Amino acid sequence: MVSPPESHHPRNSLRSRPHARAQGGASVVVMPLFLLSLMVGCGSGEKSGAVGSGRPPTPVVISSPFEYEFADRVEALGTARAYESVVLTARTSEAVVEVFFEDGEVVEAGKILVELERTEESAQLAGARANRADAKLRYDRVADLAKSGTESRSRYDEVRSALDAANARVRELDARISDLRIRAPFSGVIGLREVSPGTLVQPGDRIATLDAIDRIKLDFSVPETFFSMLQPGLEVRTHTAAYPDREFVGRVAAIDTRVDPDTRAVRVRAEIDNADHAIRPGMLLTLVLRANPKRSIALAEQALVPRGSSQFVVILDEEDRAQHVEIKIGRRVPGIVEVLSGLAVDARVIIDGASLVRPGGVVRVLREETPPSA
Repeated sequence: MVSPPESHHPRNSLRSRPHARAQGGASVVVMPLFLLSLMVGCGSGEKSGAVGSGRPPTPVVISSPFEYEFADRVEALGTARAYESVVLTARTSEAVVEVFFEDGEVVEAGKILVELERTEESAQLAGARANRADAKLRYDRVADLAKSGTESRSRYDEVRSALDAANARVRELDARISDLRIRAPFSGVIGLREVSPGTLVQPGDRIATLDAIDRIKLDFSVPETFFSMLQPGLEVRTHTAAYPDREFVGRVAAIDTRVDPDTRAVRVRAEIDNADHAIRPGMLLTLVLRANPKRSIALAEQALVPRGSSQFVVILDEEDRAQHVEIKIGRRVPGIVEVLSGLAVDARVIIDGASLVRPGGVVRVLREETPPSA
């Protein structure tokens, strides 16, 4: 009889099952151990790689604190005005006979600028002077007779009154003729003339402008919150769009006695030397008013590392390791901040790259900038 194959023998099947379970169990146990050893090996490799490579130094730029003069600053806009200014006009209706100035000419006080027609007034003045001479002769004769007692007191009073009237008439005509000669009331620069010989001018008609601009008045407004810092003599630094690279320096000359109730601002007037006539009346100037100057320790503003309401800077020790230090700051100007406390004068401060440096981190100094002079 042919026996069945072993694989189908029940007894053989029973023998093979434990063996199969043993093999299966071995595979289940061996595989986790293999994976665990693989993970441990990989983990140890990563750790050793991190320790071996390390973090590269952070490139930074450093500088040192320096001395700087801080002051309370008020910025404002002001309008330039001539130190003296007038519009030249006629006082009477007459025709222009002659013009004695050129556009833009610098004239001295008292110079005749325009002469108006005065033929009639000159004739009247000549007659008045003749009447005065006659009145003077009669007065002299009567005065001599009155002294000797041969002339009455009433006659003497009559001729004296006539002489006084003749003198008054001459002075009146002199004044009228003087009004027909328009003179410069002060030294300054003539503007563009608006009349020509033959022009009939009326009282109030504009002939030209005259401005004294060797000194300029600058009027501006300051909020009342800064009123306590205002006083005559404060320095004012100004700029104008016409000369963007030039600074004009002046002083506060006067402060208005009233605060505007609508704007809550007070008007201030400064005076600026303008010998070269660079500033002209009507120009708009930006200005900075400085008060309460004080020299303090300062630092480049870009060195600050803000954290909430606190300010920190990063300094370097002897081994070029970073240390975060909290400081207290005060006033600011563009690019510079006042340091009130927390920073040594000889500290090496990171001014570029501070936000990238961790406490205790190693840095690589690219350059050390020289602080500005005091």
